[in-house]
Amino acid sequence: SSGATGSSEGGGSGTERCSDDGEPTGTAGVPILGAIKGEGLSDVVCAVVRYSGGIKLGAGGLIRAYGGTGRLVLRSAPVEVHVPKRTMRIATRTANSGAVYAASAKFGGVTSGESYNDRGELEVAIVCDEENGDRLKEALVDGTRGGIMFL
Repeated sequence: SSGATGSSEGGGSGTERCSDDGEPTGTAGVPILGAIKGEGLSDVVCAVVRYSGGIKLGAGGLIRAYGGTGRLVLRSAPVEVHVPKRTMRIATRTANSGAVYAASAKFGGVTSGESYNDRGELEVAIVCDEENGDRLKEALVDGTRGGIMFL
């Protein structure tokens, strides 16, 4: 038996690796990596094991076998979409709580861990999608007229 792997991390700008693991150069790992890229996936590992039945496939046959099998497996596997998140913890006067919750809701933020510090200020954690983080932070500063501290 022979095996090969392909992996991709971090979307289009991440690390890609592949291994032919004993097969002729470029006939196993590269086609598997091509299948991963062709399916538009990242942060994935795909391993294909070939049990030799004595049939000589040749380079073209190996490329089709590894790439095609990799593609079939990837198409049948469950896909999870991971959205990068940003967490911020803030403190502000209680009078600003409405502005904090409104800004959080506007940018899809989820609040948790509400408490009051020894100065009576609201402290709260807000989790939002990374792509909304800067706009949420700006909205929090604007909504509280600068009366907010990021912890």
